Amino acid sequence: MEQEKSFAELLNESELKSRRYSVGEKIEATIVNITPEWIFLDLGAKSEGYLDKKELLDENGNLTVKEGDVISAYFLSSRHGEKLFTTKLLTRKSVDDYLYNAYKNRMPLEATVEKEIKGGFAVKISASAEGFCPYSQMDLKRIEDPAAYVGKKFEFIVTEYAQRGRKIVVSRRPLLEKIQREKIEALKASLQKGMKVTGTVIGVQNFGAFVDIGGIQALLPVSEMAWGRSADAKALYAPGDQIEAVIASLDWDKDRVSLSVKDTLPDPWSNVAAKFPEGSVHTGKVSKLAEFGAFVTLEDGIDGLLHISRMGRGKKIKHAREVLEEGAPVEVRVEKIDLDAKKISLDLAANAAEEAAAAAEKDEMKSFIAKAPKNMGTLSHAFEKHKKKK
Repeated sequence: MEQEKSFAELLNESELKSRRYSVGEKIEATIVNITPEWIFLDLGAKSEGYLDKKELLDENGNLTVKEGDVISAYFLSSRHGEKLFTTKLLTRKSVDDYLYNAYKNRMPLEATVEKEIKGGFAVKISASAEGFCPYSQMDLKRIEDPAAYVGKKFEFIVTEYAQRGRKIVVSRRPLLEKIQREKIEALKASLQKGMKVTGTVIGVQNFGAFVDIGGIQALLPVSEMAWGRSADAKALYAPGDQIEAVIASLDWDKDRVSLSVKDTLPDPWSNVAAKFPEGSVHTGKVSKLAEFGAFVTLEDGIDGLLHISRMGRGKKIKHAREVLEEGAPVEVRVEKIDLDAKKISLDLAANAAEEAAAAAEKDEMKSFIAKAPKNMGTLSHAFEKHKKKK
């Protein structure tokens, strides 16, 4: 029973904590603290509100309440969780005065988005006051789904107050921009080259992906998405994808941050010499064709170059596509590895076999000449007889 009661109390506190107040809403609250300037009220769920102490002084300047007293108050505004109240009855005039004061001092106020109307949204500030928020002032990003904002409470700045309160225009942008600037400044102080970060892909182009890392937009170049030849950025990432990357470079003067996913992955070149030793033969996949040759993928992240001079097999060709097709398998032999430059030179395995056969025949010819007796006729006839005996 005690556990059930405790859970109910916690649930009630949770509901109170998440509660939002409307301008002019009346509450009954207990005074929990009195300072030289403010009186603090207990709103429940470890939440407090405050009001100006001057409101509860008598004509002689004496305080008319004490800690523990329960008083009635009306909600005025909220910012960063701090809720301001007043004990003065909020008539239409007092609401107008409050809104005009909020307009002149750019003081944030809470309002509920009631509905979408032409050009933006109608917002409810209090029982007697409404305002208009243009689409462009509701968020920092382009609004794709207006219905997602309807029914929600936000903080606004009054940007226009005219016709004695009959025309009120509000905006969230100044508040959102300030929050974004604060986030960026905090991130600038914490981000360092080489550190790992997580972010959300917000856009993809052929040259790379734009990633949001806590309010800062960074670029993940296509060359830093994976090991090996440049990948297809749009095939690897889409808006909304969550990624983990390393900060490759920082340039705050130009507000540029570059990322690398490649640096979070094992370097496939670390054991290339052992896995693809010079002289070894492998079946790879043609990944790209060019005038000077073909790039062949031996495994993910490991590409070698098969130069065009190795493709013709005695025939002159102008482009690699005359011999090979992109995506087709090809058997190659590793000619040379440059680990520092991360380059592999390849040859067609068939060329290597032909060269080996020609070399063997040449060695055989040399051996025969060394052993051949004199006066045996022409050399070619003798060599042909020798081959037939074999």
